[in-house]
Amino acid sequence: MWNKKENKNKNLFNIWRQIRKNKYDCVVNCHRFASSGFLTGFSGARHKAGYKQTPFAYLFDTTVKHIIGNGKHETERYNQLIEDFTDDKVFKPKLYPSINDFAQIEQYKIAKYVCMAPASVWFTKQLLPEKWAELCDKTDPSTTIYLLGAPGDTRLCEKIKSASKHPNIHILAGKLSLLQSCALMKDAIMNYVNDSAPLHLASSVNANVTAFFCSTVPAFGFGPLSDNSKVIEVKGLNCKPCGLHGYRACPLGHFNCAKLIEV
Repeated sequence: MWNKKENKNKNLFNIWRQIRKNKYDCVVNCHRFASSGFLTGFSGARHKAGYKQTPFAYLFDTTVKHIIGNGKHETERYNQLIEDFTDDKVFKPKLYPSINDFAQIEQYKIAKYVCMAPASVWFTKQLLPEKWAELCDKTDPSTTIYLLGAPGDTRLCEKIKSASKHPNIHILAGKLSLLQSCALMKDAIMNYVNDSAPLHLASSVNANVTAFFCSTVPAFGFGPLSDNSKVIEVKGLNCKPCGLHGYRACPLGHFNCAKLIEV
């Protein structure tokens, strides 16, 4: 884990030393940053793979051009990095909650339920709180709603719960581990998410998922992969998408890509 908040460069070199010490046979770099390029290029591994756009890529043995919007999902683009020593078959990513993880969330599965993960690191990739509250109100009152997220998402979840009239909302943000969240999402009637990490958690256990795409688009290659999945977004906006990762505020000030979404 690279701690970039304190002694950033020192910690990066400590990671590099550990990688060199472990003497890996193969290092595959799925990022395109200078830091990961440095770690890969000087890893000492016998085989190094990464994207051509990555700084230090001249030190890699295998390079592939990373192209956004070429019709490929990011999992397909990742697979291109290992095709030279595996094959061209692409598999869905998977996470494996343990027996203990499933046991920990069994208490929440006493009735039919849906999960909602309302937060995102980027504001413009996040459906508005009032839209989440509206979605809660439109959910069958006999269906339990679990609001998921990290500890820092608790306040947002509380805001949504307070704004909703639904009688059965429970905030689990910060109370479940990543794998426990996956275990809970796996058997939900539906999981409602943004274009954010919970979308991929749902895909990793083939859970039913509905993804709201505000400022971004599935064509970037980060859409849901579950068998039962759907995307809800506003189409026809000249300003959408406004960026690959989203922003802390709408660049034009109106945020219509979120405000015009119908839940």
